[in-house]
Amino acid sequence: MPIVIARIDDRLVHGQVVEGWLRVINANCIVVVNDSVAGDEMQRALYSISVPSDIRIECLTVDDAVKNFTRGVFDKFNALVLFSRPADVLKFIKGGVKLVSVNVGGLHFSPGKKQISKGFSVDDNDVAVLREIANMGVELEARVLPREEHVKVLDLIEKHYK
Repeated sequence: MPIVIARIDDRLVHGQVVEGWLRVINANCIVVVNDSVAGDEMQRALYSISVPSDIRIECLTVDDAVKNFTRGVFDKFNALVLFSRPADVLKFIKGGVKLVSVNVGGLHFSPGKKQISKGFSVDDNDVAVLREIANMGVELEARVLPREEHVKVLDLIEKHYK
């Protein structure tokens, strides 16, 4: 399967992703799925220089990512797919891309959000979208690094989001 892991992390490409995840999951391609980044030449260039030279990186809009994955463009790669928000994951799935599991690794606090664990803050919209994704049969697990314990996202929401 071309998607080794799908991850929600509002920082997208950073040290934990490159050093903590990339080699452990044996990915050779990072696909950043973010409309803003895809349209910003400077951000795309910064992400390109932040990954090892043997790792392919693509920055795509959600719509372009759906087209590329459904057409098999990334079938020859082991891809780490990064999203900055749950709504983009939902749109990706509804576009026809099958995901078995999504790792939630970083949704940081901002006004209007409630922190429910380290590095994981949500608002009502995030909670609704995450529940919809889970209701589609997709496992949602929260952890920052691959060797940490798997924690079910919905358990965190039920316990800490009131």
